[in-house]
Amino acid sequence: MSMQLQEQANNVMAGFETTFQMWAVLGLAVMLLTLYVTQWLSLEISSLLVLTILLVLFQVFPLTGTFDVNLLNAETLLAGFANPALIAVLALLVVGEGMVRTGALEGFGAWVSRIRLHPILVLALLLLVVALLSAFLNNTPIVVIFIPILQALAQKNGLSASRTMLPLSYAAILGGMTTLIGSSTNLLVSSSMSQQGLRELGFFEITPLGLMLAGVSIFYVLIVLPLILPEKKKTASSGSSGRQYISQFVVAADSDLMGESAKAGAFKTLPSATVRFIFRGMETVLPPFDDYRIQAGDTFVIAATRQALTEIASKHQGLFHPPLPYGLDLHETRVREYDETAAKEEDERPEKRDTVMVEAMVTPASRMVGLTLEQFELQQSQRAIFLGIKRRAQMTAARMTDIRLQSGDVLLLKGREEQLDSFRPERDVVLISGTRGVIPNRDHAKRAITIFGLAIGLAATGLVSITIAAVAAATALIVTGCMNLRQASRAIDRSIYLLVGTSLALGTAMTATGGAAYLANAIVHLFGTASPAVLLSVFFLVVALFTNVLSNNACAVLFTPIGVSLAANVGIDPRIFAITCLFACNCSFATPMGYQTNLLVMGPGQYQFGDFVRAGLPLVLVLWLAFSLIAPWYWGL
Repeated sequence: MSMQLQEQANNVMAGFETTFQMWAVLGLAVMLLTLYVTQWLSLEISSLLVLTILLVLFQVFPLTGTFDVNLLNAETLLAGFANPALIAVLALLVVGEGMVRTGALEGFGAWVSRIRLHPILVLALLLLVVALLSAFLNNTPIVVIFIPILQALAQKNGLSASRTMLPLSYAAILGGMTTLIGSSTNLLVSSSMSQQGLRELGFFEITPLGLMLAGVSIFYVLIVLPLILPEKKKTASSGSSGRQYISQFVVAADSDLMGESAKAGAFKTLPSATVRFIFRGMETVLPPFDDYRIQAGDTFVIAATRQALTEIASKHQGLFHPPLPYGLDLHETRVREYDETAAKEEDERPEKRDTVMVEAMVTPASRMVGLTLEQFELQQSQRAIFLGIKRRAQMTAARMTDIRLQSGDVLLLKGREEQLDSFRPERDVVLISGTRGVIPNRDHAKRAITIFGLAIGLAATGLVSITIAAVAAATALIVTGCMNLRQASRAIDRSIYLLVGTSLALGTAMTATGGAAYLANAIVHLFGTASPAVLLSVFFLVVALFTNVLSNNACAVLFTPIGVSLAANVGIDPRIFAITCLFACNCSFATPMGYQTNLLVMGPGQYQFGDFVRAGLPLVLVLWLAFSLIAPWYWGL
């Protein structure tokens, strides 16, 4: 069918139906681009609307080829939704989620950040690590993992977070352009090339040129970008992630903390927390805790950030539950009751074993105001765990369970998703939107790394296709318990699925109706007798500018057929223009909506829209100039 589509596109047909269909498809392309840019409708609704119009259009006005077969029937237009590259993208999203769920990469990132070098050198090393990982993993979870690491590095060395967050996003994008699986954009360009009758890209086919372009650009990111970015002071709102909670736990007899002694007043297993005091029976132990040896029943009251509490809860799975008590006997009883209940629930509902953390604010009319957590006993009824309390006013020197709650206090809750969702109908607390985070299960980290490494090895050596390797890795992560089906399904982004499927349908229609060839002819006519190198440079710049206002995935699918047609008109290898489209689509630096990682760092870095334009547009121009100089030499144009 793809050969028929290409033959149809190359024929010069002056009939009314073909002309009408071509302009209708180009009009739909403009409509889709406008909807994506303006966001008048959600991305999903915009995609479904254009897809529906496209299906109806070619049902009423069929584009007939050999034997009067409709070349753009529903089967052909919807084939993109089963495209192997799209399936690979979705499977890699699941693999990335599995790596996050198991904390497989956090230890490595934290190890790099502890290297004793100048802070700027450590930052440079971390960004290079991010770029390297992004060449093989979806860069969104990598940025999520490294945001707190860079925040801690900035706070420890007096650096501004605004000088580190945007370089993190840019390093991830640059690393993603160096291998076939580094970005979903790369896979979609490769798939679109296949639809145009070209051989798909090899795993490392773009690596030499990608490394040269990324090498030039990473110099800008490491040296120039920190000088351009404004140094913004931490505000109350922006720094909330660094504010500390008062938390408390009781050391159980089988805890990893048992027998540990403090050195220089600090405990090795609690490196990111400040121990305020320890209760042992009726005795209160105050800092410094030199040579203090931990025993069963010790009640620790600590001050720590949410990130630090997440780290502790991840490394010491049973430390914070059951609900915090006063006595050791009660503690042991509740531990036994909680564990028995939890085990029973996990046996009956294995798909709901994921543990998350969320912030909840005490409302003015809450029954909790004036009471302690022990008095209210809410968590006993809900079986969720209170990890900490945060308030604007200064905390008193007391157990967390002795603090009387006030309106506006923020509680840090830990539990299973369905347990935390049961708080939503309550008027006593309000779950704060956007604060829910996963507590990694590090027990499966080595297993996840092994599965991921095997998948990459098989795909890189060509023993299996990328699609097979990605699907197999995602399945193995589920089967081996690294994640469950519910978590895997949540990792699949329906907006990507609809956007890519619709864009593939539109790209197929543009090729079949001659729309892609028409646009390519218009570019050739505009630049007359310009050399192939000049046309290549212009094409790169046009796509690079478009990818900052549209989705890079949409640009990859829509512009690849145009590039292939343009190559045919100037008589050079169409793979060159397709790969040019790939690199240009990865230039999503100049706007926050250009790429998802830009949106992730916008809050932690306190960036405004203008910050992205000021920092990202020069990087787009740097990549354009580098490509314009290197590509003609690389391809011998």
